Amino acid sequence: MTTPSLKQIIEGALFAAGGPLTLEQLQTLFAEEERPERADLLEVIALLSADYTGRGIEIAQVAGGLRVQVRALVAPWVGRLWDEKPARYSRALLETLALIAYRQPITRREIEDIRGVAVATQIVKTLSEREWIRVVGHRDVPGRPALFATTRKFLDYFGLRSLNDLPALAKLRDPAFLGDELGLADPNLPGAAPGLEQPNPLPGA
Repeated sequence: MTTPSLKQIIEGALFAAGGPLTLEQLQTLFAEEERPERADLLEVIALLSADYTGRGIEIAQVAGGLRVQVRALVAPWVGRLWDEKPARYSRALLETLALIAYRQPITRREIEDIRGVAVATQIVKTLSEREWIRVVGHRDVPGRPALFATTRKFLDYFGLRSLNDLPALAKLRDPAFLGDELGLADPNLPGAAPGLEQPNPLPGA
């Protein structure tokens, strides 16, 4: 039996994982005595990324690590493989999520003060169930309201490596960017994220 190359093993792992993998997780695929160095893994990943240039897939780096995903260019066609339509979220939910992302940690009352309307319990429930937000503490004021912040799953879903990759607020105010409702699909399938860029460290690696 022919021994597969490091490149083949890493490519297979990224395809099969079903989610992002850190360098540390990739290293655990090997016995301790044959475990590749981080530099070796990064070299292989760069080669794979180059191999995918001009193809329908790419290697993307998100908060959770590295993943193979479909490029946005071909997403409209690939998305037809799935009968389910992408989940649609109201403007109120997206505005609430945006405020948490840009102002975190933030309380529900602070969100309501900025938006000028009450935050529906269902919105907080939906964001929590999707694991896009979590309670990270409590404000030291009467009632000790919960402080909300985004999660790594939020970053992974939207193809972000860190909060620094969030779009500028000016772009969010553009009606062409944020309509009354947006359809969002799983970026692992028809969506896409920025390609691998070396300077940013991988989380957990």
